[in-house]
Amino acid sequence: MLRPNTVKRKLATGEEVYGLFCTIPAPLLVEMIGCAGYDFVILDSEHTLVDPQQLENLIRAAEAVGLTPFVRVPEADPGSVLRALDAGTMGVVIPHVRRRRDVDEAIRAARYAPDGLRSLNGGRNLGFGRIEPAEYIKQANAETMIIPLIEDIEGVESIQEILGGGGVDLVLPGPGDLSQSYGVPWQTRDSRVQHAVRQVQAACAESGVPFAAMSRTPETQAEWRAAGVRAFVLGQDCDLAARALRSHLNDLRRTCLPPRQPQ
Repeated sequence: MLRPNTVKRKLATGEEVYGLFCTIPAPLLVEMIGCAGYDFVILDSEHTLVDPQQLENLIRAAEAVGLTPFVRVPEADPGSVLRALDAGTMGVVIPHVRRRRDVDEAIRAARYAPDGLRSLNGGRNLGFGRIEPAEYIKQANAETMIIPLIEDIEGVESIQEILGGGGVDLVLPGPGDLSQSYGVPWQTRDSRVQHAVRQVQAACAESGVPFAAMSRTPETQAEWRAAGVRAFVLGQDCDLAARALRSHLNDLRRTCLPPRQPQ
């Protein structure tokens, strides 16, 4: 059932929020992320093989632990926006936003009239009848977040236009794909990529739109906080798990080394 969007409220009052990308489609893992204290999770349906029923159960797991669920949908697929919202997500992350038209299409798919033309439906979002449909439409339009992902040169160059039409609730940079767009694949620390991300953040600050920094170290966290950023994506579940597994094994290997033989 539709709930108040705590992330949207925290951002509106200047509070910090923290999230993770989730690419392992396991409800138990989503529960772990919520129990660890994160504010939101971005469930990936762009690069992850997840069917509609799985996605709904991932969203249920987030709801069970007070974690705000967002869904990264496939590129240029309005139907996936509708399905994610009908499953209960509180926001849609739109990949490869390059121009204002991409945002307008997302709004059309994600919001009900008069803001958009999202197809009407009942079901779990209305609590199977607990929320009156006309009231639900108002609440859904107010709570649902549109989150463009800027990961192309065209998006960086059009960022003022993208933000200028309104309707954007949060902006995410995509340093990985940005590096490829600038001709330096996976060189996310390249000066051109870093400048592009800063350019997007500056445009968001000027427009009063929250920006979510990709922050994986205490140093970058401090830099973004000093720049006024209050939303942070702290990485991806599978990367964190892989590093933890390697570190655990390597630590135990070091402690279990045989004693050195006398010379």
